[in-house]
Amino acid sequence: MNETPRAAGWQPRSRGRLSLYSLPSCPPWPGVCISKVCSMGNGTSRLYSALAKTLNNSTASQHPEYLVSPDSEHLEPIDPKELLEECRAVLHTRPPRFQRDFVDLRADCPTSHPPIRVMQWNILAQALGEGKDNFVQCPVEALKWEERKCLILEEILAYEPDILCLQEVDHYFDTFQPLLSRLGYQGTFFPKPWSPCLDVEHNNGPDGCALFFLQNRFKLINSANIRLTAMTVKTNQVAIAQTLECKESERQFCVAVTHLKARTGWERFRSAQGCDLLQNLQSITQGAKVPLIVCGDFNAEPTEEVYRHFASSSLNLNSAYKLLSADGQSEPPYTTWKIRTSGECRHTLDYIWYSQRALSVTSALDLLTEEQIGPNRLPSFNYPSDHLSLVCDFSFNEEPEGLL
Repeated sequence: MNETPRAAGWQPRSRGRLSLYSLPSCPPWPGVCISKVCSMGNGTSRLYSALAKTLNNSTASQHPEYLVSPDSEHLEPIDPKELLEECRAVLHTRPPRFQRDFVDLRADCPTSHPPIRVMQWNILAQALGEGKDNFVQCPVEALKWEERKCLILEEILAYEPDILCLQEVDHYFDTFQPLLSRLGYQGTFFPKPWSPCLDVEHNNGPDGCALFFLQNRFKLINSANIRLTAMTVKTNQVAIAQTLECKESERQFCVAVTHLKARTGWERFRSAQGCDLLQNLQSITQGAKVPLIVCGDFNAEPTEEVYRHFASSSLNLNSAYKLLSADGQSEPPYTTWKIRTSGECRHTLDYIWYSQRALSVTSALDLLTEEQIGPNRLPSFNYPSDHLSLVCDFSFNEEPEGLL
């Protein structure tokens, strides 16, 4: 099995030298208990001792407006290499990360601008992982947040996405927003109206979708938080859609993140949610004039109707991970693999859709093999989520504007 030692050197794509200071206070959720956050590593860890201090500060803001991000503009940036080293120090007793390679998918179409790296990942809400999902083969110790968050951050830092689309985020304000903002990302969070996380004792608030982009690469043109409907009824599932302008090329595109309804028996419901999302994206992209990337946990196999809706949409979308197959027409055999009390589940549920006339996939991150995943499946001491991360590099096609 190929593994990546945590002690190995890390060569970042150029981000510049940064420095490290304290994190902001975070607003507690109304009626929700925030459990004590422990320092990551030993007492010399400036980053996470500061995080623990701010979360346990009795003078922290009491406002329940969780749609408003804490102000972190006054804070100094974090060196991504330093943060990665901190994560690896905390994880030194765990098995090393597995090596996943990027598959080169470039056609003979050179571009003058660097590719846009997009990461899609259902990171597994902490409250659900510990309290509701019943991963019977996963040791309780593997799910402890103090270490699991380091595994999540290590995965993100290893692949350095320009755009990061996450689902099941229930630690947005105390972990991902303050840390990623200081790595240069601008973030948006949209929680589920009735998150199942709130049913779990000592939860950290509702889970939802989060979208981050690097501010030095993109300018935000507009943003929409979408509560999805099914048969005209508002549902518990959400999406975020943002139009960005690439600062290098001045080309605009839309990126969206969503998480559709889970479980067998809800196929028609997911189909209706997908149709609603497509209708919203049709409007946002002005009838496909603006190129589009849609990331999400669709909770739907390729055989489901919602998948066919996206594949046949007038937005002319293709699924990026099909390109890893021999014929370019087949999805991966799995993007999630877990064992619950109800049995073993191996499914393809996660996708990165893109406007195939306007965009090309230049590379895609290969998936973990069955051998790497291991007999106890996911999550594990090696891997923090029951879903695999998907990562693609995109470039703009040099076509006339009217053909996009």
